[in-house]
Amino acid sequence: MKLSIYGSTGFIGSNFLEIYPNNIKIKRDNLKPETKDVLYFISTVHNYNVYDDITKDVRVNLELLCKVLEHCKSNDFTFNFISSWFVYGKTKTLPVNESQTCNPKGFYSITKKCAEDLLISFCNTFGVKYRIIRLCNVLGKGDKGASSKKNAITWMINRIKENKPINLYDNGEVYRDFLHVHDVCKAIELICKKGNKNEIYNVGSGKPTKIKYLIELSKKITNSSSEINYIVQPEFHAKVQNKDFWMENKKIRVLGFNQTISLEQIVEELCS
Repeated sequence: MKLSIYGSTGFIGSNFLEIYPNNIKIKRDNLKPETKDVLYFISTVHNYNVYDDITKDVRVNLELLCKVLEHCKSNDFTFNFISSWFVYGKTKTLPVNESQTCNPKGFYSITKKCAEDLLISFCNTFGVKYRIIRLCNVLGKGDKGASSKKNAITWMINRIKENKPINLYDNGEVYRDFLHVHDVCKAIELICKKGNKNEIYNVGSGKPTKIKYLIELSKKITNSSSEINYIVQPEFHAKVQNKDFWMENKKIRVLGFNQTISLEQIVEELCS
């Protein structure tokens, strides 16, 4: 199996190609896949575009996807779509499994869920197979796009290394689901090879981790003098996502997935 990979210049896509170089990198200006198996990473990365470019999430997450799907109207195709834990939105039950009803908030989250629905409808119409892969928070060295809006943990650890102050919401008593980018890539490849078609898969550790633990461990490893300021969660942030979140990963474990890089190893790497 060779995958036509869209979005191979991003953090996860570039790591995937580095680990699995025998797949095909589809260039940015090319919409047509070169193989019948597609792996689609293209996406915006946070909910804040609504402030600066209100149509960006629609253009990138929906319009561009439709243009690529236009070239996949054949039952020979299998379309593997990379989605996000953000599509679950406001949840009452944790951990979340793949059958749970989604209630996304924010333009990024809503358009990612809409993209999933468009893909399923397209595939049902033209007999195309699909897999939807919802990722947890992905960590690892080399994410040049890390910021306070996207991959904030990496951004904060970078500030800790520079002895700069950081802000934490809710006294750092916030739970999230983390995996190293290499484990995420291995899970994606496993799903593309062995996962049932026309199904949704969560990719996560299956375990909640307190953000405060990561920050305190980072300070200890780096012997940083960074000041931690505990602040009230901004209103917009509270509106678009849960305070706590983690996912079940039973379906990928059935396929044979095991986490190989511990959370402590991830933090050590980010602190180096």
